[in-house]
Amino acid sequence: MENDGGESLQGPVTCGAWIRRPEKRNLVVLGRSRRGNSCSSMLEIFSFDPNTTSLPSSPLTTFVLEEVEGDPVAIAVHPSGDDIVCSLSKGSCKIFELSGGEMGIKLLAKELPSLHDVGPQRCIAFSVDGSRFASGGENGHLRIWEWPTMRVILDEPRAHKSVRDMDFSLDSEFLASTSTDGSARIWKVEDGVPLTTLSRNGDEKIELCRFSKDGTKPFLFCTLQKGDKATVGVWDISTWNRIGYKRLLRKVASIMSMSLDGKYLALGSKDGDVSVVSIKKMDILHYIKRLHLGTNIATLEFCPTERVLLTTSVEWGAVITKPNVPADWKEWQIYLLLLGLFLASAMVFYIFFENSDSFWNFPTARPRILGDYQSSDHQNGFGPFGPVDM
Repeated sequence: MENDGGESLQGPVTCGAWIRRPEKRNLVVLGRSRRGNSCSSMLEIFSFDPNTTSLPSSPLTTFVLEEVEGDPVAIAVHPSGDDIVCSLSKGSCKIFELSGGEMGIKLLAKELPSLHDVGPQRCIAFSVDGSRFASGGENGHLRIWEWPTMRVILDEPRAHKSVRDMDFSLDSEFLASTSTDGSARIWKVEDGVPLTTLSRNGDEKIELCRFSKDGTKPFLFCTLQKGDKATVGVWDISTWNRIGYKRLLRKVASIMSMSLDGKYLALGSKDGDVSVVSIKKMDILHYIKRLHLGTNIATLEFCPTERVLLTTSVEWGAVITKPNVPADWKEWQIYLLLLGLFLASAMVFYIFFENSDSFWNFPTARPRILGDYQSSDHQNGFGPFGPVDM
């Protein structure tokens, strides 16, 4: 059931995600839960204005879910921006196709039997290249499919006690998954087999996980909870050994996100704080207190093309935030810099040319050396004096 406008009464926001569209345009999809009999659960698509860093009050389109399907739990968007998968509280996943232009955009539900009746899924994710899709259930069942053929690569009912979090590596070779019991496992995606279990101290819990995405640092970042102390540990994925840890959030983390270019890591707390970290220096660049005051942050995601964050919570809804991080170079700035370097090089060459001696001033007449001669002896390569007797 689809409706092109919003409703006067709306349920709380339970999840959200960015949608990357052509020409660096971005949309936002939000999932709302049912509120009594007055409001149905639904998905909403909003446009994003990078100039004002905000979402409009009315969505571009809305898809109302049936009561038997339950409420949205998690959303995963294919890297192409064409497909959206939403896990639902009644134990299934629903797939949507995004069609039309920005002013006439529509969400079309598609049938995908492989995702019917899979049980409540806490985590769903696409690989970076979009060729794999994974889901992790509350019952600990972990699945990996080939996308879009839905060929089963991994089907492990007892992967964990209950899946807490998961993430694909940049090259889609590995999948990291964590459990509510504090353990974490690494899976070889192509073969669909477990590779290793991350080491931890007996009183430590590994909760959240994100792979580095810059293509140069082969690391896995995981949040560690030890009593009331929360840190971020770093594992080298070439050996799967832990190489260090650092405290980057003053609270217990509820969610973690990595920017698409791998430069920044963001952590959201269970009482509404957000910390944005530089991967290069592992230092906090921006700490935002009480962004979602007193509420667990359910969604935390970097925009695909802008330095802004999407966060959601049941209490405060969706919030767009521009963190205080160094600005990226724009495309026109790069071209302007290259033009400036070219002009500066040309100017330096001209100055050297004008102030050089006569030899480097490229004379037009060829200098005569030892006179001109055209004897046959010279023409045969021995010069005017003939061959030399050795």
